[in-house]
Amino acid sequence: MEEATGAPSSLADWDPKRLRASSRDGETVMTESPSPLTMLLSRHTRRREFITLLGGAAATRPIAARAQQPDPRWRVGLLIGYGEDDPETKARLAAFRQALATRGWFEGRNVRVDYRFAAGSRDKYYAFAKELVALQPDVIIAHTTPVTAALQQESRTIPIVFVNVSDPIGSGFVASLARPGRNLTGVLQYEAGIVGKWLAMLKEISPRLARVGLLANPKTTAYDYFVRSAEAVAASLALVLVASPVETAADVERAVESLVPDGGLLVPPDASTTADRDLIIGLAARHRIPAVYAFGFMVTAGGLMSYGTNQADMFRLSAYYVDRILRGDRPADLPVQSPTKFETAINLHTAKALGLTVPPGLLAAADEVIE
Repeated sequence: MEEATGAPSSLADWDPKRLRASSRDGETVMTESPSPLTMLLSRHTRRREFITLLGGAAATRPIAARAQQPDPRWRVGLLIGYGEDDPETKARLAAFRQALATRGWFEGRNVRVDYRFAAGSRDKYYAFAKELVALQPDVIIAHTTPVTAALQQESRTIPIVFVNVSDPIGSGFVASLARPGRNLTGVLQYEAGIVGKWLAMLKEISPRLARVGLLANPKTTAYDYFVRSAEAVAASLALVLVASPVETAADVERAVESLVPDGGLLVPPDASTTADRDLIIGLAARHRIPAVYAFGFMVTAGGLMSYGTNQADMFRLSAYYVDRILRGDRPADLPVQSPTKFETAINLHTAKALGLTVPPGLLAAADEVIE
């Protein structure tokens, strides 16, 4: 069985090559028939060991004993805020499985993984949270803030590793980033300061911009967190923030149309707007509204520009914490990890269609340019 010999303190430190593997195989050979006394003592010893195992299994459950069984007994749950068929879901899960494998965990061999996909539905968050907790997994991956809240409501004991969560302290998930102190830890999505970067990008590419609508569903993201952060910096950029909470496609259409003619669009991380990304990108193009997104795949789909974390890396790091917990570490002792790498993407074709010229400085800072 593989054992981790190093523990990264940040996303930049994480390296699957920092693992060493060791294995021990042994067998007992009977050279003569056991005596009745030996058999009696053996049965007594086995019974005592069995009772001890039952008493301590919930707390320790040695990996070497469980992972060598042909039927996987370690169990991991994943509650994903996106739809199962979403290409982004598939890409992130591929990264997660790959990272697990580098740590010695192979789905179907020594670990079982139970998936639930909420597709941006708040009702499904709570229903699926109940289902996963009822399975009593050893650890659960919680994708997005409302998913994490739903799982926290269902269990205060099962270890939970969150990902794509931007305000874990304000949301009540952890006591502090350094010392979570509860049954939750995970990967920080964005700190509040990133909102200023998004607004500055909009002002740089469209200097005459006067208003910016912050478009997201309060039920599927930490909406107030992003609004407060935006309000704190909007005035310094000569911008008026327009809070644009949405739940339905009709809400999205009204919100985008209200920004004509002098408005821009800020789309923070949100499972609902991710599901409706084609609609949002299409409306922004139709009404010639510059928009900045939290995810690069929005730009690949035709959005103007983005600035954010690499989502595959976020899921790789969450897999690292799954490994740590399966090996005996407690979430309360694992600090919330902060991203250290951010990527800028710009779609020059979209900029041209909007009649915008991308400033040289913004273009030079781009990690990905779509022409």
